Amino acid sequence: MTAADSLGIAVAQFSPAADTEANLAVIAQLTATAAGRGARVVIFPEYSSYFVDPFDASLAENAQDVDGPFVGRLTEIAAQHGVHLVAGLLERADDERRVRNTVVAVDGGGLLASYRKLHLYDAFGQRESDWVEPGVVGTPEIFELGGLRFGLMTCYDLRFPEVGRLLVDAGADVFLVPAEWVRGPLKEHHWRTLLHARAIENTVFVAAADHPPPLGVGNSMIVDPQGVELAAVGTATDVAVAHLDPAAVERVRRVNPALRLRRLAVKPREG
Repeated sequence: MTAADSLGIAVAQFSPAADTEANLAVIAQLTATAAGRGARVVIFPEYSSYFVDPFDASLAENAQDVDGPFVGRLTEIAAQHGVHLVAGLLERADDERRVRNTVVAVDGGGLLASYRKLHLYDAFGQRESDWVEPGVVGTPEIFELGGLRFGLMTCYDLRFPEVGRLLVDAGADVFLVPAEWVRGPLKEHHWRTLLHARAIENTVFVAAADHPPPLGVGNSMIVDPQGVELAAVGTATDVAVAHLDPAAVERVRRVNPALRLRRLAVKPREG
């Protein structure tokens, strides 16, 4: 693989605040760093537009539409640096008391794909569904760049391998995972294990961006289709860049045709 054949992808780790403009300033800075290191796709964490802990009524007050000013600014930043950006957005919901936990992908021309989190974090003593409206199972939105197809999932979705199966059946070669993986006993171990497992079982690249400590576990990373960690950030605000070989997915699947050999399919569950 030559540099011309590869696609640079970055995970950008930072702590979104309850200040959308401040978050956009950090996004712009980290995008410039990632682009300078050769990235053409940059993934930011869940809730990149606005985040407060614990959740409160300000979530709905700061929610926007997918064609709103936050996505507009992401588009401008993407255009300035010639990259694709993926980031978490607080989207307005039908229920005015709640929001949608949405991930958007943009390039310099605007919105390419959006995904509303399917599995809400009602676990480990948390109740995300008190504040967030769940997404609806549908055909995954995939965007393409540099010979690779990218699919979106969010944080807690990692614990549900069916989400990965839906993405890979839709043609995804790379899973992009914005997250706010909350710290706690064994949580860093779960994060690392699940990211590697989703890559191995689906023979895809996985790129995941988390919040750093003290709330998140950090350890944003990029994993290849054999489960090898290509690049990672520790606990700082920073970016990590890996250069993906588009031919690697097909090459791994020739040796390990697990997707072709499986005998079970995934279908949506009612309710």
